[in-house]
Amino acid sequence: MHFTPDTTPLEVETGPNPQWSVIWLHGLGADGSDFEPVVPELGLADAPALRFIFPHAPLRPVTCNGGYVMRAWYDIISLAPASRQIDEAGLLESRAYVRQLIEHENGRGIASDRIVLAGFSQGGAVAYLSALTHPVPLAGIVALSTYIPSARLLVDELTEANRQIPVFAAHGTQDDVVALELGTQALGLLQTLGLEPEWHTYDMPHSVCLQEVADIGAWIKALVGGAR
Repeated sequence: MHFTPDTTPLEVETGPNPQWSVIWLHGLGADGSDFEPVVPELGLADAPALRFIFPHAPLRPVTCNGGYVMRAWYDIISLAPASRQIDEAGLLESRAYVRQLIEHENGRGIASDRIVLAGFSQGGAVAYLSALTHPVPLAGIVALSTYIPSARLLVDELTEANRQIPVFAAHGTQDDVVALELGTQALGLLQTLGLEPEWHTYDMPHSVCLQEVADIGAWIKALVGGAR
């Protein structure tokens, strides 16, 4: 199952003929334009050209917000400081859509091992699941202020292809939307599975900060610069 997006993803290219792609998923209630302004701030002018793709989640009622319709990658049934109750079917629909986006980039000449999945909050949760269960190797994961929405699903479907994928994971110490504890739980699970995420915390709420953006840019430059 997958959904048909109502809006074409936004795209930003840092140079001509990009050979790398970053698919960046927004958080609950935002849209693809949310992180578009971040691209020029990443400091990638002297890095190989990248294409940033910012898709839009579908509009759907969100139970934990009283059924209010907003852009969401999946429904969240309930919120708790240390957990989330989510609609797994919606999560899998979003994973299927991410796989379509990856295939689209493959068709444009970008190999899967040159595609990074990035996401903030709910988008990061989709990025975690989509990348770690992808059947062929991807380049990396950028997981910001996020969590793993279904540990069971991830453990059951983790692929050997992405068991060693590079991960940049970051969280705000003052986050009152997705508790820092959820971020560290995700970190612990990945470490248990044999991954070695690069973990950062910042003195910020549920947002991004300038130092975090600089660190993401440095991580991306190291990733794409170190490839052959």
